[in-house]
Amino acid sequence: MLICDLCKAQTEKGKRETPHKDLVKVDERRFFKGAAPRSFEEQDYRCLLCSTKFTWSSNKNDHAWTMWQG
Repeated sequence: MLICDLCKAQTEKGKRETPHKDLVKVDERRFFKGAAPRSFEEQDYRCLLCSTKFTWSSNKNDHAWTMWQG
């Protein structure tokens, strides 16, 4: 399946930017604890239009929005 334009644009968004209107949460948010300031969070999303999967991460060493499949 082709990746929709909204998902293509999502990959360029930053950590503080919200998911587009057709991305829905898949699971509960994951919390990773570490010595300050190394704690971070992750959340999985799936697009209702094209079924693309994303992971949002607040980890400073990761991409904010990682696309897993289209």
